[in-house]
Amino acid sequence: MDKTILLGHGSGGVMTSDLISNVFVRHFNNTLLRVMGDSALADADGTLIAFTTDSFVVDPIFFPGGDIGKLAVCGTVNDLAVAGARPLYLSSAFILEEGFPIADLERIVVSMADAAREAGVEIITGDTKVVKKGQCDKVFINTAGIGTVEKKYAGISSGALISEGDQLLVNGFLGDHEIAILSAREDLQFETPVISDVSSLNGLIGQMLDAGIEVKFMRDITRGGIATILAEIAASVNKGLLIDEQSIPVREQINGICEIYGFNPHYLANEGKVIMVVSPGSADRALEIMHGHSLGKDACRIGTVTAENAGRVLLKSPYGGTRLLTKLAGEQLPRIC
Repeated sequence: MDKTILLGHGSGGVMTSDLISNVFVRHFNNTLLRVMGDSALADADGTLIAFTTDSFVVDPIFFPGGDIGKLAVCGTVNDLAVAGARPLYLSSAFILEEGFPIADLERIVVSMADAAREAGVEIITGDTKVVKKGQCDKVFINTAGIGTVEKKYAGISSGALISEGDQLLVNGFLGDHEIAILSAREDLQFETPVISDVSSLNGLIGQMLDAGIEVKFMRDITRGGIATILAEIAASVNKGLLIDEQSIPVREQINGICEIYGFNPHYLANEGKVIMVVSPGSADRALEIMHGHSLGKDACRIGTVTAENAGRVLLKSPYGGTRLLTKLAGEQLPRIC
């Protein structure tokens, strides 16, 4: 264990997992927490509820395609939706730095209100704290979210339903959010601007569930990128994942920027992308539904669950070879969400 907190502990990769396991889970240890889903599922007098919380410290707070407020709402809604829940209510707590312009705060709050309205949720409670100048960077936001879950979807968040032959789908191009943050932070000018994908996925996911798609597992692809999520899935269910590298959707522009900055696109963060594990018989229909939704028009199949190489993710290259895909080991770009 490291003796102090490092930026890598916030990456969503190996260091984050170690910190969570060795400190938080070790001391907060309980049955609901140990599932380690994006939302915890709990029974409240016969009603299954999903409960999640998240904090947002993105830098800069305004970026192409969104801002810290929209990010806070969409990120929380997505954590509920990928658990198979119907998101209902959010809280919002603000830590504000002395001297922060009220006009900027109102701009963020309006953005949150718009995002909540679009997602069909309500922000019903919150808190505000102000600290001295220099004790936080402009504004930090914490949110919590609650939704209800039909009992038939209770297994989605744990991964326990995943079996050999299941298909892995993603709903579109990966990496746009992290590169949008980079471009805003470094004031980079691209011939075609890179826009963050930040959006609420509950509408798309709801259509899939309502259509009877046999969804085995879902996870929104945020910090650590698709590689980290895939590695976590394989390890948690002790199954192999065989991924076709050519099928992973990354824009040519994003690949080019990654080459310049030394980033690996498989580890780029997203804020409007979900990976779904569905039964083989549901995959074609699932893609058909995704393609009919604005947030899934570029959806594709990227791989298969296998009995071989249990606990590992193998990436099949265009040249026929394979290599191991693992969790993000350090930090590509800090404070992206």
